Amino acid sequence: MIISTSPKPSAELQKNPLISFGRGIAAYSEIKPSDIAPAIEYLLKQAQLAVDHAVDTATSASWNDLVEPLEDATESLGRSWGVISHLNSVADTPELRAAYGEMMPKVTAFFSSLGQNLALYQKFKQLSQSADFSKLNAAQKKVIENSLRDFRLGGAELADSQKPRFSEIQDEQALLGKSFSDHVLDATDGFVHVIQDATELAGLPEDAIAAAADLASQKSLQGWAFTLHFPSYYPVMQYSENRALRKLMYQAYVTRASELAPQYAIGNLDWDNTQNMLDQLRLRDEEARMLGFTNYADLSLAPKMANTVDEVDLFLTNFADKSKPFAQKDWQALCEFSKAELGLAKGLEPWDIPFASEHLKQTRYAFSENELKQYFPLPKVLDGLFEVIQTLFAVKIEAADLPIWHADVQSFAVKDQSGNIRAYFYLDPYARPGKRGGAWMDDARGRRELPNGEIQIPVAYLVCNFASPVKVDGVMRQPTITHDDVITLFHESGHGLHHLLTQVSALGVSGINGVEWDAVELPSQFMENFCWEWEVLEKMTAHAQTGEPLPKALFEKMLAAKNFQNGLGTLRQVIMSLTDWRLHSRFDASNAKGHAVLDASRAIANEYNIIPQPALSRWINSFSHIFAGGYAAGYYSYKWAEVLSADAYAAFEEAAKLTGSVLDTETGTRYRQEILEVGGSRPAAESFKAFRGREPSIDALLRHGGLA
Repeated sequence: MIISTSPKPSAELQKNPLISFGRGIAAYSEIKPSDIAPAIEYLLKQAQLAVDHAVDTATSASWNDLVEPLEDATESLGRSWGVISHLNSVADTPELRAAYGEMMPKVTAFFSSLGQNLALYQKFKQLSQSADFSKLNAAQKKVIENSLRDFRLGGAELADSQKPRFSEIQDEQALLGKSFSDHVLDATDGFVHVIQDATELAGLPEDAIAAAADLASQKSLQGWAFTLHFPSYYPVMQYSENRALRKLMYQAYVTRASELAPQYAIGNLDWDNTQNMLDQLRLRDEEARMLGFTNYADLSLAPKMANTVDEVDLFLTNFADKSKPFAQKDWQALCEFSKAELGLAKGLEPWDIPFASEHLKQTRYAFSENELKQYFPLPKVLDGLFEVIQTLFAVKIEAADLPIWHADVQSFAVKDQSGNIRAYFYLDPYARPGKRGGAWMDDARGRRELPNGEIQIPVAYLVCNFASPVKVDGVMRQPTITHDDVITLFHESGHGLHHLLTQVSALGVSGINGVEWDAVELPSQFMENFCWEWEVLEKMTAHAQTGEPLPKALFEKMLAAKNFQNGLGTLRQVIMSLTDWRLHSRFDASNAKGHAVLDASRAIANEYNIIPQPALSRWINSFSHIFAGGYAAGYYSYKWAEVLSADAYAAFEEAAKLTGSVLDTETGTRYRQEILEVGGSRPAAESFKAFRGREPSIDALLRHGGLA
């Protein structure tokens, strides 16, 4: 049974939007930085009282008396803190950042102490060894098993003399990760380059020029303004005929959050992540050794599919070896083209590569990315995405009216065929100041069975950074996105489906919870494949001006270009994965100083890359995935899961040979039931085998990527 652990919040606290939303959905626009401290302080006390109740000798080691009350309190804390963290990522202000930073050490300390609580660990052990354990369902058993593992990884078995230091390590890592992310965001937001001579805009697409004019107007500047946010930055690199502009933008981009940052950051060494990376690597290594692991990479494998450090290293080096010959051909072709056709006789500089690649692609396949982009208005793309999901997985997606944090944000309900709501999700599509770059899916609320027997339905955030709509000649144009953006949207929707369509009712393993980190990308990368299917694209394209669907001839060109420079792209991803892996498995951070992390990353690139590295590049200083995004010693999982996802998609290709459509509902039903609905309630390897009937094979991935 659930035991009341503390008095109700005061009348003032009951009005606090971080408390009052309860099990519902937060009123994001009403949350003020001043609400954060009192709400989190109260929820921390609630959670601690739940822990005290759990470890009390009078509390039985049962699911109802031990697990549910603890889950209730920690979920309430986690959900409110998740709202704050989300706002910190999508609506950053100095006041919010300060309030978030003030409470982060306390929240981190609580969850760290939870993992180290030996009495609580013993209670979970008692439950796992009791007769009641056999009466639990498979998902509940998995929650207990995962909890026991996490207690061990959380330091519960450490000596009492070691636990304070272990807690300090968690606190320091949380603060360093936040600082790393803040530095990258500040460095990105802090750069604006203004052009006042229209001749310097030669080659740029009309919508990029319009967006630059709009940004300049917003900032009360004359001319056209460009930033390091990707929708502003990359069109310059891809299309600008102004080589000096490309160089300026490139140098600003690759030196973000480093000591070489351009003029806007000189003197502001608080934005330099060089020491931050060293400190994080040192702390991770110390944590791993305290827990009895050889290094942090070894520790990271405890909750993953891969078994050993050497297994992952061999997987990546083999991938590098397979892709390197294709990358060499890609590079040679690009160099020859740029010399013969672009007048770059002295060779390609780093700021020339996207420009030369786009021109080679246009020459070889007779279309440009900007031409293709005009056929992908975001509303039409969303319709196409929803049609794929509805056809494959027997659900309906309808607009909802949930509380939002910005006017651009949309909300949707996911319903079953009877009209019952199974989940909600948000879409925050556009880049803007104060919003972290990149794209991600996050858990706003997980599915679980409540103590009263009701089912709490899941809620997800889907966040992207597409170029926002702009006015051209006084008329607001509907937003168009690149085909790469389409792929990104499908990718994040795959994560969302994993979270939203789960049928598991134990919170710890419902949706994405409890899924091995190197398998969690399977559903996301799986969805990307539909972006290359004619039967999908013909229904989700309409030219922004004419409304005409994508011509089949242009699709054929696009398909022919699908694996354009995929050797280079694959090798780049493998090198980033190896950099992450070896920083956490071979790097001696304890004795490292200065630019040791940069030097280590360059050594790996020198071993495997075929493109010369520019001396000024500090790309590692903004590698947020591993220093602020939870992918430390886990970036390899993109490639690992890509093997799984390509093989899973091959089942739909096989079905299409019989039915004529990859949108095969029978195969989609099996995929939904065996992969999406089971979440983390069983090992990912078992889920894959249940769907495919065999172990995964790399063949489909190599075939899809033109690397066979």
